[in-house]
Amino acid sequence: MIGIVSYGGYIPLRRLSRMQVVQQMAWYNPLLYMLMAGERSVANWDEDAITMAVASSSDALQGINSEHIDAVYAASTSFPFTDRQNASLIAEALRLPDTVRTVDISGSLKAGVSAIIAGLDAIESDSARAVLVTAGDRRFTKAASTLELLYGDGAAGLVLGRENVIAEFLGSCAYHEDFIDHYRGAEKRYDYQWEERFIRDEGFGRIIPKAIAAYCEKYHTDIHEFTTVIYPCPFSREHANIAKKIKANGVHPNLHETVGDTGAAHPLVMLAHALDSAKPGDKIMVVGFGQGCEVVAFKVTDEIEHIPRPKGITRLLSLKKEIPYAKYCTFRDLIDADISIRAEAMPNTSLSALWRHRKMIHGFTGYLCKACGTPQFPPYPVCVNPACNKSGNMAEYSFADKLGTVIMYTGDMLAASVDPPAIYGMVEFDGGGRTLLDFADCQLDDLKVGLRVAMSFRIRRNDTKRGFTGYFWKAVPMVG
Repeated sequence: MIGIVSYGGYIPLRRLSRMQVVQQMAWYNPLLYMLMAGERSVANWDEDAITMAVASSSDALQGINSEHIDAVYAASTSFPFTDRQNASLIAEALRLPDTVRTVDISGSLKAGVSAIIAGLDAIESDSARAVLVTAGDRRFTKAASTLELLYGDGAAGLVLGRENVIAEFLGSCAYHEDFIDHYRGAEKRYDYQWEERFIRDEGFGRIIPKAIAAYCEKYHTDIHEFTTVIYPCPFSREHANIAKKIKANGVHPNLHETVGDTGAAHPLVMLAHALDSAKPGDKIMVVGFGQGCEVVAFKVTDEIEHIPRPKGITRLLSLKKEIPYAKYCTFRDLIDADISIRAEAMPNTSLSALWRHRKMIHGFTGYLCKACGTPQFPPYPVCVNPACNKSGNMAEYSFADKLGTVIMYTGDMLAASVDPPAIYGMVEFDGGGRTLLDFADCQLDDLKVGLRVAMSFRIRRNDTKRGFTGYFWKAVPMVG
C-alpha cells in the first residue's frame, strides 16, 4: 500500500478584509463590490513560497523520522529563484539528509497535484521510500485589482510512503488543454487575467467536470463513491455550479471567504483541511487546475486515527490578525515607501561564506559540547560553559525545533525596517543555549520577558538590486 503518511499546512497570521479594500479602492474599480465578502490571508513581509513551504513541511514531518525522506518535490508559481533550486533550500532548512533528491515543479497552478503524482510514482517504482511534497504560493497583484481580493497566501505539505499510510492512493488521471485563464510572462511581476465569464464558463466550469469524468472512466468508478471532491475555483457561485454538474455527494468548500486562492498550493491546502475531519473509509478526490487538470484520489485508512489532529490549516484559520490596507500595500511594494538612508547600503551576499555556514544559517544548527552537554549558538569550537571550556569536542545541534523564552527585547526605531520598529532580543532555549534573534508576527506591545516563542524560517533581507533573498530563523510568539 502506498499513499499519504502524514500531512501539514500553513496559513499566515495576517488577514486582509476585502471590505477594507472595497471601502478604500472601489472608487477606482467598482468591480471590487462583487468580491467584498470575507477576508484573504496575507504573508508577512518576511514570508514567501519557500518560508511557508518550510512551515507546512515542519507540520507534516511531526512524528516522522526525517532520515527516511529520500526526495523533496516542491511546487509553486511564485518561487523566489528562477535559477537556483528552491527545493534544495527547503530541504536544507528542514535539515534533511544530504542524499535527498530535490525537485522544483512549476509553470502551472496544477503543479501542486503534479508534485503529489510525481512523488507517488517515485515510491511506486521503489526509487524512494518516502517523499516530502510541499507547495506554497505568495503571488503579487496590482492594487485595486480583482486578483488582489481573490488571491491568498498559504502552503501545505504531504509525506508520501508505504508504512503507516493514512490515505491509500487509488489512482490518478491527467487531462491536458492549453486553456489560458491567466498567465505571467517571463520577468513580469503580475499575472495577466482574461475576462471572468470566459474563465468561469470555458475554464473551471467545463474542464474540471471533463477531468473528473476522465478519471471515472479510466478506473470504472462513479463519482458517488467519493465522500469528498476537492477542486480549486475562486468564484464561489461557479464552485457550487460545478458540484451540481458532477453530481458529487460532498464537495469541500473553496475557502474563499477565509483564505482566498493560494495558487499551486490550494488543492493541497484544501486536502490538508479535509483530512482533519476525514474518517476511515472516506474516499477523497483532489483536482489541480491549470492548462487542463491533474486528478488524484485516496481512500482514508484506520491509521488516520493514530495521528494528531487537527493540523496546521484548521488550527491557523482561527489564529489571525487584521492587516491595514496601507501596510499590506507597503509589504507588497505597491507603495514606494522610504525606509531611511540606513537601508541604502546593501552589500552583496558572499555566496562562498553562505555555503560555508549554510547549516548554521539555513538549518539553525549550533553545537553541543560532548564533554558537558552545553548547547550553544553560533557554533564556536570552544565550549561557552566557563566550568568546561573544552575545545574541538562538539556535535551538531539543531535549534530550529526548540522552543524558547524571551529574556530581553527592544524596539529599534533607528534601524531600517519594512515594519518598524525593528524588534529583536535575547531568547533562551529549552534545554540550554541562548542567542539574539529578530521577532516576527508581533508588535512591540505583544512582547514581555518570559514570553514563550517558537522558531520560524523567514526572509532576513531582500537584495532587490541583485535579486537575491537571504533567509534566517526568527522567534515567533506562541499563540493558541
